[in-house]
Amino acid sequence: MFRNNSKILLGGVVFSVVLMLGLSVAFLSPVLAQDNSYSSENLQSNVESSSDLSLVEIFERSEFGVVSIAVTKTSPHGDASGVGSGFIFDKEGHIITNNHVVRDSKKIDVTFTDGTSYRAKVVGTDPYADIAVLKIDVNSEKLYPLPIGDSSNLKVGEQITAIGNPFGLSGSMTSGIVSQLGRLLPTGVGFSIPDVIQTDTAINPGNSGGPLLNMKGEVVGVNTAIYSSDGSFSGVGFSIPSNVILKIVPVLITDGEFHHPWVGISSANITPDLAELLNLEDAKGVLVMTVVKDSPANKAGLRGSSETAVYDEIEYTIGGDIILSIDGKEVRKIDDLLTHLQREKNVGDTLDLGIIRDGKAINVVLTLEPRPGS
Repeated sequence: MFRNNSKILLGGVVFSVVLMLGLSVAFLSPVLAQDNSYSSENLQSNVESSSDLSLVEIFERSEFGVVSIAVTKTSPHGDASGVGSGFIFDKEGHIITNNHVVRDSKKIDVTFTDGTSYRAKVVGTDPYADIAVLKIDVNSEKLYPLPIGDSSNLKVGEQITAIGNPFGLSGSMTSGIVSQLGRLLPTGVGFSIPDVIQTDTAINPGNSGGPLLNMKGEVVGVNTAIYSSDGSFSGVGFSIPSNVILKIVPVLITDGEFHHPWVGISSANITPDLAELLNLEDAKGVLVMTVVKDSPANKAGLRGSSETAVYDEIEYTIGGDIILSIDGKEVRKIDDLLTHLQREKNVGDTLDLGIIRDGKAINVVLTLEPRPGS
């Protein structure tokens, strides 16, 4: 978990870190295509070479596909302006950026590196993944879609680079490495984004919505936030993985919104103290704390905690189901459940949970429904 004084900076707005599944998460462990068809095959990278490019080559191949986004927003004190980044998705004029960049926008202008600007409209938004799709009407010859890579192939320590408009300085490039994978990132709307890329590549206000690229020049993430206590970059940035883009963006283009699958529980990671209290051999798994009424978990009969116990002078809520596997995959902590939902599941799919209830191993199968409000 981030320390209490740490903050996540989204486009200049600071949010405290809150991690949630369904409603809330408690006792967390301390860790936090260049054509116009939208099949996953066509959206994958069209870069055939397996060799890495130099930073100069990556910039020269990518700069015309990255744009600056100027937004005018309404506020109680009058109109306010801000600057973010984005990149070309296809020859139809669709542009990917962050939802928080264009949220509550009154006017959106997109500017290319050659200085030409176009008025953009919002096609679809997903606040739960902090993704938005814009569209501009422009000759397709002007558009240079960036190839989308497979973020699941990223490795910690791998070199990457970001292009965007920090502090409004257009066409800026920074580089670094993948610092870690699978982070949870709060969105400010009650849910967290799982499976997020952590990088030491310099990301500052204005970089939001710009591409994170691997050394083949493929987009592997959308830069969205920094870890900061004072608004400045401190060596830790976060990017939404490209595989989330491949899953969500085509739906936003066709439907304008994306419905995320929902379980409907609040939960806690099994700590060593909880493992001792619950007579578990290992400190792994997820304890169900509460079950939301009429949620998929409630309909499937999942049970929440109903008792309290004291260990080392600390009171814990216990007695709920303990989730140890999901669709046959081991669940060590809440991140595993969230990541599986994001990567593998859609609304209407079934979810097979391997649980321990009253000391016995059983399976509970539920059918996923849309998150409330999504």
